[in-house]
Amino acid sequence: MLATDGVSTLGLAPLREDDRFDVVVIADSTRADFDEALSVASGLIVRSATKVREPMFERAPLLKVVGRAGVGVDNIDLNTASERGIAVMNAPAGNTVSAAELTMALILSAARWVPEADRSIREGKWERARLRGMELRGKMLGLIGAGRIGSEVAVRCRAFGMDVIAYDPFLSQERAHELRLNLVGLDDVLKNADVISLHVPLTDETRGLIAESSLEKMKNDALVVNASRGGVIDETALAAALVNGSIAGAALDVYETEPIPTDSALRDAPNLILTPHLGASTKEAQIHVAREVAEAIIAVLAHGDVSGAVNAAEISGATGLS
Repeated sequence: MLATDGVSTLGLAPLREDDRFDVVVIADSTRADFDEALSVASGLIVRSATKVREPMFERAPLLKVVGRAGVGVDNIDLNTASERGIAVMNAPAGNTVSAAELTMALILSAARWVPEADRSIREGKWERARLRGMELRGKMLGLIGAGRIGSEVAVRCRAFGMDVIAYDPFLSQERAHELRLNLVGLDDVLKNADVISLHVPLTDETRGLIAESSLEKMKNDALVVNASRGGVIDETALAAALVNGSIAGAALDVYETEPIPTDSALRDAPNLILTPHLGASTKEAQIHVAREVAEAIIAVLAHGDVSGAVNAAEISGATGLS
């Protein structure tokens, strides 16, 4: 079993404490000894830095499972993995609280101009009048996507006195009732929400979901927060909306290209908070996601159970120890 990208060693305890597995940890997948270990590995655990594409699969003839210590599997070639019968596991629950808390930090920072206020004071200014923000109490949160993270954000926003509406075509009315969410159409969220928070995967259907036409439907004093996946928002359109003042502000933790290109329009957009994909960047989350994926890999290699694989429908359940 090979782990890279600085996966939490504490979270790998289920594998390290199991005598059936020999765990090798090499933090940097560009090192020569990584390729050597990969050539005999039956399992591989990565975070987001390592791109598991066809060339890497070719260097791993014994590989049976790839684990992503996190939610998204954008950095793993699912088609090639499926063609080779390799299960791809992720950790959808481990970073839920950390991502929800970061979303709240972004919402509060945007609502109260926190980064701008800090910058202003460091420049020797005292701009209380210019940096007048808004209370969250009595405002409307509009969720786009109400899965694990979105529903946790809803809980926290209700604690601030916000009302919550949500657009999620995959959420049943029964589940929405359990979560105390008022399901509405996408246009209803765009037109009525004071704060719009995105919590969706990047798919063909969600790519560019928030584009110029969507931004035009929002309130002039609306805030937009995206801590889900880059590409869900048209970044050029968002920057333009901030420049012309058609929305009040935005906060992003994810981007179409990471790191952000030096010529990105986002860098010069006003009233915009940018963080470097910090959603899962807490000690607790990294332990949780590593443990979650470690346990999933044990299920695959020790028991041939691929039911939790993101590509389960494309592969057989014949995987076992070697």
